[in-house]
Amino acid sequence: MIPQDKLAQISQRFEYLEAKLNEGASAAEIVTVSREYAELKPVVDQINAYRSAVADLEEAEGWLKDPEMRDLAEEELPALKARIPEMEHALQLALLPKDAADARPAIMEIRPGTGGDEAGLFAGDLLRMYQRYAEGRGWKFEILEEQLSELGGIKEVTARVAGEGVFARLKYESGVHRVQRVPETESGGRIHTSAATVAVLPEAEDVDIQINANDIRIDTMRSSGAGGQHVNTTDSAVRITHLPTGIVVTSSEKSQHRNREIAMQVLRTRLFDMERQKVHDERSANRKSQVGSGDRSERIRTYNFPQGRMTDHRISLTLYSLDKVMQGDLDETIDALISDAQATLLAEMEG
Repeated sequence: MIPQDKLAQISQRFEYLEAKLNEGASAAEIVTVSREYAELKPVVDQINAYRSAVADLEEAEGWLKDPEMRDLAEEELPALKARIPEMEHALQLALLPKDAADARPAIMEIRPGTGGDEAGLFAGDLLRMYQRYAEGRGWKFEILEEQLSELGGIKEVTARVAGEGVFARLKYESGVHRVQRVPETESGGRIHTSAATVAVLPEAEDVDIQINANDIRIDTMRSSGAGGQHVNTTDSAVRITHLPTGIVVTSSEKSQHRNREIAMQVLRTRLFDMERQKVHDERSANRKSQVGSGDRSERIRTYNFPQGRMTDHRISLTLYSLDKVMQGDLDETIDALISDAQATLLAEMEG
């Protein structure tokens, strides 16, 4: 049973925020008030729908005492009674604690793991998969830093993904992705296994992380390219080292000013992620399930090309539509991961 006092508190808070926006919040308040209002609106819509369903049921039950309305009531009641549990479940999901970072843009880092050149080529395939997924959802996908191998694979890539609910969906992609296929470089037709790692971090805002100027060392250097005309002849690339943690971030766009901006943003995001991981580890010490936890050492998925199969090991989901997955059709997998995470949270709250 959902506590009515909690629903009343949420509704009152929403009404207060709505009044605040209507009367004209101050410039300092407008961003935070608007954000909280937007977060609460779907919850309040669900509360109102639930209350409306309960009121309809009570009204129909009252009709049973009226001889003229009894037949109509008996006809309506089964459907109304069936709706209430569905509405309660939907409301319980809406009331689940939210990750404050879910609405943020994400910084995505992809690197080859074991498997040599083939791992680099697979990392490139993953990059294109996420680019297509972002495009399909209307998100903006911007590559911040990219180092290519001689075969056209990836040594390392950092991208920024912006749009509605980006981190809420992409956070489940963090981990080790394993591929089983015959590499282009293999002449004997043997299946190889290689891997790439994906890290998805919520983008930090300036207010999240304050970086002391004395804690960083900034070096400029010549950008490295694929050779020939692509090699940058000016010292525009920027490398920032965060001395307390040893984190090193580089950016090698054409503009040194832009490189410094990108590198600082990625550094803030990594430091913010470290803080989030620390809090998460403390909270989840007693939890068995950590789906979507961002444990980047965990093997989360296998892409088996000979069998056209993709398996997500965290929820034992297997799809025989690998070609569609590699084209960016990830919603079925991500929706299943979100449902599993919600079920775990519900069980913890009820327990």
